[in-house]
Amino acid sequence: MASNRITVRVSQTLTARLRNRSRAQGTTESKLVREALESYLGHSEGKRSAYELAEEAGIIGSARNAPKDLSTNSRYLKAFGKGK
Repeated sequence: MASNRITVRVSQTLTARLRNRSRAQGTTESKLVREALESYLGHSEGKRSAYELAEEAGIIGSARNAPKDLSTNSRYLKAFGKGK
């Protein structure tokens, strides 16, 4: 992928937030900035999976105190869609 370098000035607070997020996600600050720009500008180089979209939305791991096999054990779906 050919790339261009740009320089952007941001506040110390925003720099710290970017650094913290990149460390938490185990990725580079540059990658996060590219993803943020793609998201803001409405164009992405590649399609994201449903998992990536759910993770970005913050719903991965949001079911606290749920059984460990909730997504794989069919007994939890036994009454699904049958009302109360």
